[in-house]
Parts: sequence; structure tokens; C-alpha cells
Amino acid sequence: MLSEERLRAILQILHKDGRVLVGGLAKRLHTSLITIRKDLEHLHQHGQLQRTHGGALPISAGVTKDSSLREKEQWRQDEKRRIARAAAPMIQVGQVIILDSGTTTTAIARACREIRNLSIITNATNIAAELSDAAFDVILTGGTLRKNSLSLIGPFAEESLRKLSADLLFLAVHGFDVSYGLTAPNLLEARVNRVVAEAARLTIVVCDSSKFGRRNMSLILPTSAVHETITDKGIAKTDLRLLRKANVEVTTV
Repeated sequence: MLSEERLRAILQILHKDGRVLVGGLAKRLHTSLITIRKDLEHLHQHGQLQRTHGGALPISAGVTKDSSLREKEQWRQDEKRRIARAAAPMIQVGQVIILDSGTTTTAIARACREIRNLSIITNATNIAAELSDAAFDVILTGGTLRKNSLSLIGPFAEESLRKLSADLLFLAVHGFDVSYGLTAPNLLEARVNRVVAEAARLTIVVCDSSKFGRRNMSLILPTSAVHETITDKGIAKTDLRLLRKANVEVTTV
């Protein structure tokens, strides 16, 4: 394969999969790890992708980009629906559940509408609106509206959450670097997420595979604080192995 053909192939794979890893590209394109690293550096220098540790991301999904909820609703819709369908059976009648803000957790909210005697705590105004006619209790935290994510953040949100307790937290994240932890692009949102994790007995991370390998500005939790992860089958084998080594149960859909 000529150099230009290989560069085009890398960009096509990146566009289709949402992320690429050096090892995976080397196998698919039948070339060396060194060559792939040079190709990724070349494409990064020319502004065609965002280089990350061990691979690359699309430039439009850079590691610090804080996209709006409306933008994120258009991304990986099938994966989010499959994740939601896997999450819903984990919820038992009568439980108290926390859903943080995000498009994947919004999909879970839609998938659990028929569960009886449920109480859902959320700081996401869009999720509260989504469940406004559901036949169970919806508890919306106070706080300051963060318009980009339609979430409630700040001291009022944190204080109300400290007075609550839940069985399960479904936590959506912007970035999951398994060697580092869960991250968010906004400091105040990360603080609220830390508090909701303290309020829940079990923390279940729900994210599509494109979130792995990303590291945003604010650390939410280390990987060791995660009990389970639900993601799609595009997750890299390296990330899957590291999660299991950290005693995180993984469900792929």
C-alpha cells in the first residue's frame, strides 16, 4: 500500500470507528507500529486528526472539546440505544437510581419508563422533562443551569445530593482513560459527578467505545472507583483487559 493510500485508509477507519489505535491499524493495514505512528503524527501535524496516547481521535472530537447536548444527540445513536437496553434490566423494582446528565443516560431514562415503584434522582433537566409523565418519582436536584449540557451544577446541586442515597448510579462520561480515570471538560460538572458517586452504592459507567483513550480537563473518579462499565463492542482489547485487571465488570453490546 502506498503512503497516500495508507493515510486515506486511516482517515476512513477513523471516521467510521470514531477512534483508532496504533496496534489495530498496524494489523489492518499490514504494516509496522513505527510506520503507523509516523502516519498519525503526519495527519496530526496537518490538522486531520487529534493524536492521543496509543492512537488518535477525530479532530471534531478533540480531547478537550465540550460539545453541546444537541450535538452529542446525533452521535452514535445505535450504540447508545444498545447500552440503554443493557442497562435497564439491571434496575430492580423499588430501587433508587441516579442518572447524571448525558445523551446515553437520557436513553436509559427512556428505556426504564415501565419499571414500577422506581425513584430516579437526576441533575439533568432534560431527563426530568423526559420522565415528567412517568409513573414513578423523579427527584431533580437544585443548582445552576449549565446550558451546554442542560445539567444543574454548583454548591446547591452538590449539597442536595449529599443528603440522598441511591442503589445505582449510571454515569455518562466525556473521557475514560483507563490508566487515569473518568474525566469531564467542566470542573463544576466533575465535582457534581464525584458527589453522586459518593451517594450511590454502585457506580456503573455507560459510554460508547469512542470515549476510551480520551482525557479531559477535570478528573471525576479513578478507574478503581468504577464497579461496572457498559459499552459497545468497539472497545479496544487493551482497554478491555485493563478494565478487567482493575476488577471492573464489563458488558459489551
